[in-house]
Amino acid sequence: MHILEPIQALLNSVKGKYADFKQELIKDFWICQVSRECSIAGRKEVLTGKAKFGILGDGKEVPQVAMARAFQKGDFRSGYYRDQTFMMAIGQCTIKDFFAQLYADPYNDPFSKGLQMNAHFASELIDSEGDWLNHTERFNISADISSTGGQMARAFGLAFASKYYRQHPELSQNSNFSKSGNEVSFCTIGDASTSEGVFWETLNAAGVLQVPLAVSVWDDGYGISVPIELQTTKGSISKAVAGFESDGPAQGIKIFTAKAWDYADLVSTYKNGIEYVRTHHMPALFHIQEVTQPQGHSTSGSHERYKSKSRMDWEVENDCIKIMGEWLLSKNILDASKLEELKELAKQHVKEERQKAWQNYLQPILTLKNELLEICNENQLTQAYDELNSIKEPGWNELVELARNTHLTASNQSQKIKLKEWIDKQFKEADVVFHKNLYSQTTDSAIQVAEVEPIFSSESKEVNGYQILNQFFDNCLASDNRILAFGEDVGQIGDVNQGFMGLQEKHGINRVFDTGIREWTIVGQAIGSAMRGLKPIAEIQYLDYIVYALSPLMDDLATLRYRSGGLQKAPVIIRTRGHRLEGIWHSGSPIGMLLHSLRGIYICVPRNMTQAAGMYNTLLKSGDPGLVIECLNGYRLKEKLPDNLDQFTLPLGKVEILTTGKDITLVTYGSCIRVAQKAVERLLEFGIEIELIDIQTLLPFDRSGTISESLKKTNKLLIVDEDVPGGASAYMLQQILEQQNGFKFLDSPPQTITGRDHRSPYGSAGDYFSKPGVEDIIETVLKMMHEYDPSNYPE
Repeated sequence: MHILEPIQALLNSVKGKYADFKQELIKDFWICQVSRECSIAGRKEVLTGKAKFGILGDGKEVPQVAMARAFQKGDFRSGYYRDQTFMMAIGQCTIKDFFAQLYADPYNDPFSKGLQMNAHFASELIDSEGDWLNHTERFNISADISSTGGQMARAFGLAFASKYYRQHPELSQNSNFSKSGNEVSFCTIGDASTSEGVFWETLNAAGVLQVPLAVSVWDDGYGISVPIELQTTKGSISKAVAGFESDGPAQGIKIFTAKAWDYADLVSTYKNGIEYVRTHHMPALFHIQEVTQPQGHSTSGSHERYKSKSRMDWEVENDCIKIMGEWLLSKNILDASKLEELKELAKQHVKEERQKAWQNYLQPILTLKNELLEICNENQLTQAYDELNSIKEPGWNELVELARNTHLTASNQSQKIKLKEWIDKQFKEADVVFHKNLYSQTTDSAIQVAEVEPIFSSESKEVNGYQILNQFFDNCLASDNRILAFGEDVGQIGDVNQGFMGLQEKHGINRVFDTGIREWTIVGQAIGSAMRGLKPIAEIQYLDYIVYALSPLMDDLATLRYRSGGLQKAPVIIRTRGHRLEGIWHSGSPIGMLLHSLRGIYICVPRNMTQAAGMYNTLLKSGDPGLVIECLNGYRLKEKLPDNLDQFTLPLGKVEILTTGKDITLVTYGSCIRVAQKAVERLLEFGIEIELIDIQTLLPFDRSGTISESLKKTNKLLIVDEDVPGGASAYMLQQILEQQNGFKFLDSPPQTITGRDHRSPYGSAGDYFSKPGVEDIIETVLKMMHEYDPSNYPE
């Protein structure tokens, strides 16, 4: 049911002069009232056990209906978990939608398919085949995350895309993504979260680049229990950021302030402020003050524990809906009886829609319960039948738990068979509900990109590794003006290792450009622009620096497709360089950290720049995000330039056997490949033949099981890895021994050679004693062969 349907008769009864205007005011008040009742009912549903947790938007209703009036089709929202009223006002959230997500209903939650907490919204940006929809005809909601402040960087990227489209009008013609770059990125955040570093990093970047970003701060004076005096300098975010404010023609941001209860001023402020942002591409901060929290922070506690009685009384008196109602009375928009009628109608309407949402959630589970009851009854499982029958409103997990425990103790095979069939059916459905969409499962999947092998001929030149990348990126930029590259030192000098040398001058400062030292928002800039149809190659200068970008990578980019239930994608390419070089912060290889954090992003570890180019090509043809880690010490090594540099693709998940051998399977990647190759050559002097395998990509890992096939021949496994002990090497062992059943083919324990526990020290000696070296590999191999065959390989 449309949210306005219950008051349609009232709206139609409004006649005379300014009827349309009065109807709009009544609509806004009604939406506020409905949203408030949803918040009240939502808290009750949690406290009575029907839902697990509630984060609610009460107290923010009036500013959000005002903001919604300035939001146009084509615009984007990157918000946080208090924006239910805004979503209702733009027609993107019904009452049943709200409660479906509160109940974690996988079939009726339109925003996350039951995967996210309530009030985490998203809209469709792609269709079921993974193809882009027309964003210019939609209200666009980028999928929310819970990380405080995490929405800021993505909002910046969404705004940056508008700037890029305005700079490239040819991309806006007949475009699904933009109309001349006129789209505004709306960002919402709580006042306490403005203490996060990404808030300041985003404001600074937005002010430098002058992008249409509108940040609304809902200031209710608290971050859970911590008051604003302990959060924000001067107790006011608008005062604290005053130095960012635009002064005449100078770059900067606009700053607007308004009271959360002043409906008329809010509407005017947002109307005029957003129009300025839209037209002039100047970012703005909307500081909405005197916001209240009628029910406190969340359902986890009570704000009476930390707010004084005077503060609680103040919040009652300054409730935005209460004051808006009084204002409507004073302007003769509604009389007192109509006002009360609307309040009661909202309460009843929310109750009815909530009950429908609960039944929609419950009915499929009750159907499963009846199936299980029938199995128990037919198979004389009396105890299970009675226990199951006593649960009136079970959860899906409760049914499966009971079935599995009954299966464990069932006394005969026929009972077990029926139960096992039912249990297997549930796990198959759970795979669909909970385990899909980590990566693309449609034709734009990176692992579906067809392989095109590199072509070499007598005419193929031998060049430095960086020159291969330089030629490759040049070809990419020339072929597709949706491709852009940015990062620290990427623009004017063409990156610190010359991969983009001369390309800013050739392709323009808007296509290849420098950024500040701001890794978090470099990634956010990439995420937002990729969500709007661009193809960013965002550089994090060194792998060691990726820690600054880890939050947006793991919380936002890696989870985007999954947390939105397949509604959204961001085919970002993150380019960086790592492994061994010099110094603690220029020789890092924290691959285990990345593997454990970035499921949802493909991780490519090319041994040279030719392989890197093939991986970039594959990712550019896909709808999946990828991280490519180039070898820091490989840019000036000679490689042959493929004749088909801009066409060849390297399949993700395909390993390469670099040398064949019968004695030991040696698995490694990246810069360790060259170390291993030297060791393999020297081991031939001992009569030992090593099968050297380059993994090439860690996510995905050896999709064809080539390593286990090698183990069938060698029966021995050695892993070489620059990460700390138990880092990436532990992941590789799990993949080979468990996933590929490689343990069945081993005649001796698998061995690993890794970096030491500490970071790599500066200098050649520090590197030698701390990273895997040629002699380490030779000595380990000789020891393995001695243990396997001591007579032929004495110590």
